[in-house]
Amino acid sequence: MSKHEDKYCPRCNTAFECKVGSITQCQCFGIIVEPETQEWISKQFTGCLCLNCIKVLRTAWNTEQFKAQIKKHPGH
Repeated sequence: MSKHEDKYCPRCNTAFECKVGSITQCQCFGIIVEPETQEWISKQFTGCLCLNCIKVLRTAWNTEQFKAQIKKHPGH
């Protein structure tokens, strides 16, 4: 039997179902999050996040990395 767990996102408090027992049916399946991004997120939150928050945080991380690269190359 697949294990499903009702959870609340620690960032936005949205309810969602974690399907760890059937990962291909889980809301987070298929979203690509680079290891550096995962580490950054895990320093801020523990446990599973809802899909929307994963996407928002991934975008925030990528934006910050892009800004940091621009600062290294002023005038371009």
